[in-house]
Amino acid sequence: QVQLVEAGGGLVQAGGSLRLSCAPSGSIISINATGWYRQAPGKQRELVATITRGGSTNYADSVKGRFTISRDNAKNTVYLQMNSLKPEDTAVYYCTIRTLLRRDYWGQGTQVTGSS
Repeated sequence: QVQLVEAGGGLVQAGGSLRLSCAPSGSIISINATGWYRQAPGKQRELVATITRGGSTNYADSVKGRFTISRDNAKNTVYLQMNSLKPEDTAVYYCTIRTLLRRDYWGQGTQVTGSS
């Protein structure tokens, strides 16, 4: 079964940057959209950013202007560049892929901690 492999999480001081990456362990056909969600302790999972098949992007208001989602189609990899990190960005970040047939794949999550 294809899994999404995430990398790039860690501990960073407030104001710092991290880049997350996500790639499937095998082939996924007909990818429609990819995205990142996050879940902080005691909170519900929330959308961070998405990028569609056509390249359109969408961001949560809380990360606009600081985070950038991008995709390398040749490598089938999606990235989340996170700048000006804040302590409130601390969460487990999950990558997700949705196919044209509306099948969803999720990564195992990677911890991002912004220290004050």
